[in-house]
Amino acid sequence: MMQQIDMSSPEFLAEMEKTKKFTDKINKQFGYVYNPNDDVNEGVIMGLARHKMLYGKRFCPCFMVEETDNGKYKSVDDRVCPCPQAIEKEIPEIGKCHCGVFCTPEYAANNDF
Repeated sequence: MMQQIDMSSPEFLAEMEKTKKFTDKINKQFGYVYNPNDDVNEGVIMGLARHKMLYGKRFCPCFMVEETDNGKYKSVDDRVCPCPQAIEKEIPEIGKCHCGVFCTPEYAANNDF
């Protein structure tokens, strides 16, 4: 059964703030920038915060999360933010991660959103 989260609750808003700080830290650590499209950033950050509250990890919101046989959760394709696929392949080769929240400065400057 799908759990419901009140996105206006103090708990969710606090988790959103923590997740924003988390994504700020990732950008700074790797030299990335946010997507110029604020709607993309807000949607991904909301999804990460929701997954953190539901599953205890910031699973990528663009991929399904499944319950394992032992009652824990895992993301399809092992996508926990920042995922290795993004750091090792997507961002260096394409200029952005699959979700689009993390971009190279060049990609953000040269693409219409």
